[in-house]
Amino acid sequence: MAEMDKEERVWELIRKIGICMLASRDGEVLRSRPMAAYFDRETHIIYFLTDADSHKKEELDKDPHVVLAFADTSSQTYLSLSGVAEVLNDRAKVRELWSTPAKAWWDSPDDPNIRVLKVVPQDAQYWDSPGTVISYVKMAAAAVSNTRPAMGENVKVSF
Repeated sequence: MAEMDKEERVWELIRKIGICMLASRDGEVLRSRPMAAYFDRETHIIYFLTDADSHKKEELDKDPHVVLAFADTSSQTYLSLSGVAEVLNDRAKVRELWSTPAKAWWDSPDDPNIRVLKVVPQDAQYWDSPGTVISYVKMAAAAVSNTRPAMGENVKVSF
């Protein structure tokens, strides 16, 4: 697969899956939390809405490196993306990203407690499998034959 096709697949998986676990470092401890991803394909940036009172800003000020883990268990497709993050008080971007799911956390895009978490990807790795049923059949066949199953494609992408 051409490098550009691989990169396109990363963006397609982000769009399709939408929710990821965002992991950041809190001292020596890793913390993960579910987040809804919004992305700008042209600028290669992934955005999230977050609360000003969360601990993410403090964590990212100390170490801006994050991992975004996306999983589509129905198709057995997974994406892990590493990047550098920062928390911004960008009111125009908050309004641009505002959507129905955000209403679960805030009353309106004018809420002064909303912040934008911006992630610039460095690299990604994805695993595309042939689907759940086929994967289980391949694993069972491999177990019986004492071989490793061909579980699909594992690709690394640099940005």
